[in-house]
Amino acid sequence: MTTPPRTCTPFGSKEASQAADLIRMAFREDLDPGESAWGRHADATSLALIPETTCGQAALVSRVTGVLAGVEVARMVFQTADPRLEFESQKKDGDFLQPGETIARIRGPIRGLLLGERTALNFLQRLSGIATWTASHVQRISDLPVVLLDTRKTTPGWRFLEKYAVRMGGATNHRMSLADGILVKDNHLAALDQKGRAGPKRAAEGTALARRFSQENGGLSVEIEVDGLDQLTAVLAEGPDIILLDNFSIQNLVLAVALRKQVAPLVLLEASGGIGLENLREVALTGIDRISVGGLIHQARSIDLALDYETS
Repeated sequence: MTTPPRTCTPFGSKEASQAADLIRMAFREDLDPGESAWGRHADATSLALIPETTCGQAALVSRVTGVLAGVEVARMVFQTADPRLEFESQKKDGDFLQPGETIARIRGPIRGLLLGERTALNFLQRLSGIATWTASHVQRISDLPVVLLDTRKTTPGWRFLEKYAVRMGGATNHRMSLADGILVKDNHLAALDQKGRAGPKRAAEGTALARRFSQENGGLSVEIEVDGLDQLTAVLAEGPDIILLDNFSIQNLVLAVALRKQVAPLVLLEASGGIGLENLREVALTGIDRISVGGLIHQARSIDLALDYETS
């Protein structure tokens, strides 16, 4: 695995704002006294063992190979735990990690360091897991002219951070929210028909309505989902920006690309549905323009990172 190219925007105000909200929630979980007899908002173990004035140093360390994401979130965690803590990063988001490598060092009051440990690791492990899993997909198709996209299949409340991790893994974000573009799906089309059908006629009608709305509202991109070649033919005639080919077989993807070249060569084709690491390259080789994979986020597993106390 090599360091993936970083795409789109870096860690910014939206990511920082969401991280701050989640960090506050995490500390409420850790410091809520609940039903405890003594009822104090504090780390009981540290109060029992660590004098308030004790200071020290620890290192965030990788135990595995992977791609890093979430360094700024970890910094925010420790500075929230105790503003006196000093956070010195050794690695930046998007960097390739090897076992034993130091990501950052934290110095200052031990109570604050221990308070932030688990929360910082939870963020780093989750986000680095997404970046690592994404990078493994990107590398399968890095030599092909296709764009790899995520989806809105994100953890509620984590969207900006999870999509940031996708970017650190080298892929590209699809819509961040429902306002970012028009994506007409099968249920939208079914809702147009009194009998709940989403055939070619409704697909064409839905595309026309979407294009009209786009023209009247600032030129939003128009994408429409189709599940068969008959729908594709009808939609191509309406000229959307993108057509999403849902659960197409490899054979039908090849036919769809050929049909697009003949009828509407400027329309982008996006494959989605049932696509994973095992068949990603085969899909990309059909000549498709874009591939969206929800599993970049919801199938990613946290990677093993640790906080090791260091003697001065």
